[in-house]
Amino acid sequence: MSRSALVNAAGADFKVMGPERTMVKSTKPVIAVCAVRTGSGKSQTTRRVIELLQEAGKKVVAIRHPMPYGNLVEQKVQRFATLEDLDKYKCTIEEREEYEPHVVRGNVIYAGVDYEAILREAEKEADVIVWDGGNNDLPFYHSDLHITVVDPHRPGDELYYYPGEANLRMADVVVINKIDTADSEDILEVRKSIKEVNPDAMVIDAASPIFVEDYQKIKGKRALAVEDGPTLTHGEMTYGAGIVAAEKFGAAELVDPRPYTVGSITDTFEKYPEIGTLLPAMGYGDQQVRDLEETINRTECDLVIIGTPIDLRKIVKLNKPALRVTYDLQEIGKPDLKDALKKFL
Repeated sequence: MSRSALVNAAGADFKVMGPERTMVKSTKPVIAVCAVRTGSGKSQTTRRVIELLQEAGKKVVAIRHPMPYGNLVEQKVQRFATLEDLDKYKCTIEEREEYEPHVVRGNVIYAGVDYEAILREAEKEADVIVWDGGNNDLPFYHSDLHITVVDPHRPGDELYYYPGEANLRMADVVVINKIDTADSEDILEVRKSIKEVNPDAMVIDAASPIFVEDYQKIKGKRALAVEDGPTLTHGEMTYGAGIVAAEKFGAAELVDPRPYTVGSITDTFEKYPEIGTLLPAMGYGDQQVRDLEETINRTECDLVIIGTPIDLRKIVKLNKPALRVTYDLQEIGKPDLKDALKKFL
């Protein structure tokens, strides 16, 4: 809003359009899953919602917030149902991180540029549509249930980022994620924020426990943690699932990748110096993927811990052992998401 102060001072007018004016109406029930910041745990919440709906016999289609970086005409309407579809649309690492977890579970997910055309195609094969929101953006569709995920690792952010705060105020259901790894004082601060701005919302406690293949191999190793790129950059998180796994399973040292970076990865650390001792999995194009691969291979470590939503080993060729960390949403106590979804089940 500092930019708006410049506009006002210059004597010009501007308008911030509200979601009621911009959201598209669907002919099918819509559940929107959003967040107050990127990296809060929205994706695993979306997957859990879809899982519950499918268990109830519903045919569910997910629609993802836009992530196109190529030919926008060709990306008007994208449908992903197989891993081959990711290659067909020449998806970047960031796109794969969002689409692949759906596809490998047998879910259909749409994305692209023209969000009314996307919706009309999705309606043809869905009983329920789940909006898989990106970053902390507002839903593009009128929703029958609005779920917002908050992150107690960044307490206070739920009230100080736009439009994340709007998502919190609009929510029917608020999921407090990561309570298994957050400080109790920070969890209480987030609860206070929810009560202050949206006291009528259903509040669900949840965790995102990690699972590591061959976790015993981490102990005593000098490890490089590779984490989800957007969560570390504009999400401003200083650690992710890879760091949690390294600490939990006894890595001897977390290796700093900064002395080994090349090209666009070096540029990323210069733009976001607060990232620290871990490597963001940036991959917005072929060159950046090559830079990421070279950076990992140049880094002097015993082991790579991959904390990204996809298996990077399928994208880059690594010259050292690598283990992958996965995580899913796990509700704690009551109410839970099944309670929130009753009218849809």
